[in-house]
Amino acid sequence: MDTSSYCDSGPSAPGGREAGTPEAGGPPFAECVLCREPTEYPESAKGATLCPVCEWQEAQRTACSG
Repeated sequence: MDTSSYCDSGPSAPGGREAGTPEAGGPPFAECVLCREPTEYPESAKGATLCPVCEWQEAQRTACSG
């Protein structure tokens, strides 16, 4: 079984970088309010921006809070 396409990371930007990352030369990304890592949201996004990891952890906390 060929698993090379199973974990495909998606399209790449020119230069070998992943599309959508801050290094890809796109718009400036907002930083996560918890860990200060770049998020998927532009700097112009309103509200508390979270990176995918913190967003997932926050969803787990609120889902299990009863």
